[in-house]
Amino acid sequence: MRAKPTLILVHGGPGADHSLYKPAFSALSDICQIVYYDHRGCGRSEDGLPANWTLAQWGDDLKGLCDAIGIERPIVLGTSFGGFVAQAYATRHPRHAGKLILVTTAAKIDFPTIYAAFERIGGLQAGEAARDYWSAPSPATRAPYLDICLPLYKARPPIGPADWEQRVIMRNETGVHFNGPSNEQGRMDFREALASIECPVLVMGGEDDPIMPIAFSETIAQSLPPNRVRFERFARCGHGIVPDDPEAALAAIRAFILDA
Repeated sequence: MRAKPTLILVHGGPGADHSLYKPAFSALSDICQIVYYDHRGCGRSEDGLPANWTLAQWGDDLKGLCDAIGIERPIVLGTSFGGFVAQAYATRHPRHAGKLILVTTAAKIDFPTIYAAFERIGGLQAGEAARDYWSAPSPATRAPYLDICLPLYKARPPIGPADWEQRVIMRNETGVHFNGPSNEQGRMDFREALASIECPVLVMGGEDDPIMPIAFSETIAQSLPPNRVRFERFARCGHGIVPDDPEAALAAIRAFILDA
């Protein structure tokens, strides 16, 4: 028996589930105990009241999960929307995490930058679909967005079908509730609060990411205490850095976990 740090994987979406992390992150099980979970209102978790689908509640849920199963000083990794939750958790409980990893996420959303990124990568149709959904989230605008824009999240051609696509439970109502400039996604702003983070932080950004453009990761890195942040850029990578470049992405995460 030997002690290993605990890595908690905070999934994106909102409305998806932890399938997004499998099986790629199992490669880190030799150096850490990995915990997967689904946010309330997402995946296989219960809904609760939609009024509680907030970053403050989701951040407190992460702390509550640790308290319930006895995790101390976790390494918390959040991707995309999971990165919003990780920032809520870390800024509300600044002394709780041992380390923090923020992957292709944002402290503050600039929607015009997203529209421009989709248009640059996918053309006018993609730019319009992104603008239609993110400016006014609804079931009617979400369906064409997923058809046209979701494939552009990847910067490299997929090698066969993604394993998570066979298992994921997608709760679209949670995304519609949270997303957009008039909802909490548009109001959130962690830039000032990130200065309170007391643990080491790894920030990872994909240079070809249309939904969380690399400038968003740069802003996070600039908002954190300079002596606590490590910023890694990944060329020819989109929103899914690990699917696009698994060797380099997992090597960076592994090095950060092992760095004393």
